[in-house]
Amino acid sequence: MSITPSSNGATSLMRLRYLIPLVLFLILIMAQFHNFRVTSFILWASTSIVASAANDTGNSPGLPMVINTWGGPFAAATDAAYLSLLKPETSALDAVELGCSTCETNQCDGSVGYGGSPDENCETTLDAMIMDGTTMKSGAVAALRRIRQAISVARAVLEHTTHTLLAGDFATDFAVSNGFASQNLTTDASAASCEQWRAANCQPNYRINVSPDPATSCGPYEPVAVNSSDAVYAELLMGRGRPEGHDTISMIALHASGTMAAGTSTNGASRKVPGRVGDGPITGSGSYVDGDVGGCGATGDGDVMMRFLPCYQAVENLRLGMSSKQAAEDAVRRMLRKYPEVQSGIVVVNNKGDHGGAGSGWTFTYAYRGGAMNETVVVSVPPLTGPDAAVDLRRR
Repeated sequence: MSITPSSNGATSLMRLRYLIPLVLFLILIMAQFHNFRVTSFILWASTSIVASAANDTGNSPGLPMVINTWGGPFAAATDAAYLSLLKPETSALDAVELGCSTCETNQCDGSVGYGGSPDENCETTLDAMIMDGTTMKSGAVAALRRIRQAISVARAVLEHTTHTLLAGDFATDFAVSNGFASQNLTTDASAASCEQWRAANCQPNYRINVSPDPATSCGPYEPVAVNSSDAVYAELLMGRGRPEGHDTISMIALHASGTMAAGTSTNGASRKVPGRVGDGPITGSGSYVDGDVGGCGATGDGDVMMRFLPCYQAVENLRLGMSSKQAAEDAVRRMLRKYPEVQSGIVVVNNKGDHGGAGSGWTFTYAYRGGAMNETVVVSVPPLTGPDAAVDLRRR
């Protein structure tokens, strides 16, 4: 596994060799019309060519390809999914399921799979989603209890129902009826961490506008009324400090045939209020894919990110002609305009394999492997910062 800094990729000048003769030919044809201004056409054509070249990062390693959020332990998922795609019988959906399952089994960074991110009741619950880029159909589970294979249950929702999302105990019942084993997701380590959290007066936590003071107490809590007409109402809705633990694996797979799939798996935010669902299982937020255009995977503060559907936005940005990096940056900037402190990471890939990422609040990384690559490469993406961090790229 190697690490490389993020870049826009090398602009493909070779393509100009093929475009320039075509442009000259069109100039000669249209110059025959008396009212046609050749200089105007040259200006338009040259501008179009430059814009096209700028939006094409040209950094695709070739197909098949797998790309996902984070490096480190998450790179094992990249390798597993990529190697599976070298077998002709493996589909893009198969690869995404296998890759995310690898992280669930390995408990990547403690933020995926069983035994991580216990809630206030010391229980680990799982969120997952998988999406087919051809049919645009997705399947997801949220707040899944007592089942380890969240991404596989999500695929069962996709393939054995016409629904998109099942939640809580009903999702567990569905999983058991489809042959998945019910088991305790708590480990000795997660139980010990929960006891330490309680001994520290349940800090940090996600409660606001309750009594007793959630900054110093474990509760039980009662709501404190707030007035939505109050001048400080917006401030009352803000959390205290940064959330704890919200890494996620979000993966996009591109089959050699060009078909695409995406998926996400996570155990959510540590110390969350029981029943909380983050962005992971939300189609268009945790991940999104349209095989006609490309795909996206996200990680970060899911409670904020799901309000913006950043992956849906990023894929639509690709459709509008942005490069993968521009599409990711635009999606992050939209969140920064409203939440300047948000921690986020977005990885975007078009249907040719050109890729890019953007993040805020931390240094984000993503991993990819494709074509004839012998190892996974991890790309480091510095956070968008400075006074222009929240400026929409399309307004520059």
